[in-house]
Amino acid sequence: MTAHTSDPGAATDQRISLDWFLPLTGDSRTDLSLGSATNNDPLHKPVAQRAATIPYLSQVARAAEYLGYEAVLVPTGSGNEESWTISAALSQHTRSLEYLVAVRPGLISPTIQAQLASTFQNISDGRLRINVVVGGEDVEQRRYGDHVGHDDRYRRAAEYLVILQRLWSGDRVTHHGEFFDIEDAYIAPPLRVPAVYLGGSSDAAIDVAAEHADVYLTWGEPPAQAGEKIRRVRERAAARGRVLSYGVRLHVIARPTSDEAWAIADALVAGLDPELIARRRAAFAVSGSVGQRRQHALTNGGTTRADLEIHPGLWAGAALVRGGAGTALVGSYEEVADLIGEYHSHGFREFVLSGYPHLEESYWFAEGVRPLLNRRGLL
Repeated sequence: MTAHTSDPGAATDQRISLDWFLPLTGDSRTDLSLGSATNNDPLHKPVAQRAATIPYLSQVARAAEYLGYEAVLVPTGSGNEESWTISAALSQHTRSLEYLVAVRPGLISPTIQAQLASTFQNISDGRLRINVVVGGEDVEQRRYGDHVGHDDRYRRAAEYLVILQRLWSGDRVTHHGEFFDIEDAYIAPPLRVPAVYLGGSSDAAIDVAAEHADVYLTWGEPPAQAGEKIRRVRERAAARGRVLSYGVRLHVIARPTSDEAWAIADALVAGLDPELIARRRAAFAVSGSVGQRRQHALTNGGTTRADLEIHPGLWAGAALVRGGAGTALVGSYEEVADLIGEYHSHGFREFVLSGYPHLEESYWFAEGVRPLLNRRGLL
């Protein structure tokens, strides 16, 4: 695997890259729980105002490409449309946009997974990136028939990634391991080996990322706190002779003035059912995902700006009800650009962004914030 070289201690190119998000549960102007990677609340059935159809998602993808985003994150979850099918379809509606597609190690054969990725690369002219989702909630894993525990899933993921890399390199693979037993496997190699992204806050996750990932991707926490997390990854990668890139997954609400942006943030939480907030927070507090518990700990359950602005311009409103990424950059174009610069100063080079609704918000950010980042030499 070719490691990326945008670690601040080793890189010469300090520019950032911007990605967007495909809402595979549908899109909305109002429901923050849409887009949750693990929606485990049977009492709450969010209704998308815009269904996750190819006509709508292709609008989002084409807008992202037109606006200069490099890739779109394609999520996984049993409540989503299936990520590989959607990505393959949308790849035929775009020309340069890359697809950061979720892979759950162990749910299908690594040989089949390697073949899927190779075929995707060949039909898309090499526009695939792999987002390794090892799994967080046990209830979600059991929906897929997977009963392997948290740390064991990371050991399995490491073994899985070794097999994928060997197959992608053109090896004939015979492997007798803890989780996989494969005889003389081979595939037609891909046009280009896809970059591997992996996140997670546990020690097990950080070890696997340090050994096998090209990009460590974390959910948004206050910049210094997130920077401390990637420092741990950097140290463990360096001990293995590796250099990674670092990305952060955030929502965004950017407007010409700060007051406009905060009015939108306030409106998003104003209509939330207090019972829904209580149920979700109770579930997040005992989540099997260390990262999810960290997102939960960012808020106290209140819904005012004072409760939810956990760092200047960083808002944790989505963390009240949404599994996965729960924080947003909120403010004027200048303020959002400043906060991106602050994350950049802590070593982050890739920003995977989203907003409600995803089509319109992609324009607000790209037309308002991107020119400022360009003028500051960050793009």
